[in-house]
Formats: sequence, structure tokens, C-alpha cells
Amino acid sequence: MQALFCLLTAYLIGSIPTGYLLVKARTGADLRREGSGSTGATNAGRFMQKTKGDKAARAMFLAVMAADIIKGALPVLAAIALFHNDLCSIAAAVGAVIGHSKSCFLHFKGGKSVATGWGTLLAFQPLAWLCSFILWCILTHTTKYVSVASIAAFAVAPVLMALFGASTAQIVYSAATAIYIIALHHQNISRLRHGSENKTNWL
Repeated sequence: MQALFCLLTAYLIGSIPTGYLLVKARTGADLRREGSGSTGATNAGRFMQKTKGDKAARAMFLAVMAADIIKGALPVLAAIALFHNDLCSIAAAVGAVIGHSKSCFLHFKGGKSVATGWGTLLAFQPLAWLCSFILWCILTHTTKYVSVASIAAFAVAPVLMALFGASTAQIVYSAATAIYIIALHHQNISRLRHGSENKTNWL
């Protein structure tokens, strides 16, 4: 019952559509009808770039990313503090990640759970998260493809978790989350293969 409570509570927190809400408050637009339709930081940033310019795009991107990382980290940290076991904390992590990509507030649509997934890794193993994030920053800056950077950052996350002493359950969670997030990028992967993926030059 404790694990189910953590799962459902984290799902509701993860479902809070931060990108959608911030863009709506700033511009009045429905982010689901813009660009890729994702409510994540990248689509929010691209929409702001198109309508308000690079400075607004960077600000929106960072705001959405920070909010999404927080909504991934907080439920896991709360579960760790309250219940002191992997089952509850991992249930919270799973709930937050699924909530972001399948928000109950947006007819089960959402983003690709990259930042929210990072939030869960940050709660479990901060050094693994930091290395994953640094890799993402390097690849985003050099390739200009956020999707490539995100896929690579999560692909190596289980290895980083193991290197920095995460529990077996946390490593398995990070591997499953990596598979889930990479699967959510299937359209990006297709566009990359066909050379039609959008680049981002404001990061």
C-alpha cells in the first residue's frame, strides 16, 4: 500500500504540465498545438524562439527544465524520507516519469520525461545525474540536436548509476527509464535518420 501511495501521488505531481502552463501564462498559446506537440522544455523553448526570440526561448527552456527536474526529484526524496526503502522510492520515480509523459491533466499527453527522469536520478544518485547532465550539455552544444543528447545521456545513465554505487534496484530502474525515454523519442530517431530533425542553436 505504501508503494501504491507513492506511485499515485508521484504520478499526480509528474502530471502537472509545467511547460504547458508556463507557455500558456506567458503567451496564451496551447503548447500541444505548437511544433512537436510535446509539453517539454525543448518544444516550449522552440515555440518561444519563434514568437519571442532567443532570449525568451532560453528563459522558457530553463524554467521548464528546472520545474520538471524538481517534480521528478521531490516525490522520490519524499518517499525516501518517509518510507526508507527502494520499493517506495522507485514507485515514486516511475509515477513521476509516467505522469510527465502521460499527464492526466492533458488527456494523457505530455513530454518525453527527460528532465523529470533526471529529477529522479538526482534524488537517487546526484553524481550520476551530474555526469549525465554534463554529457547532455556537451552533446547539445556540439551537435545542436537535443534529442541526440537526451538519448545518449539516458543510455549511459545505468552505467553511471552503477559506477557511483546505486543499489541494484535503482540501476534496474534507470535502465528501464532509459528504454522508456528512448522509446518516446522514436519520432526524433526517425527524423534523425532522414536528416529532418530540428537543430537548436540557443543552448
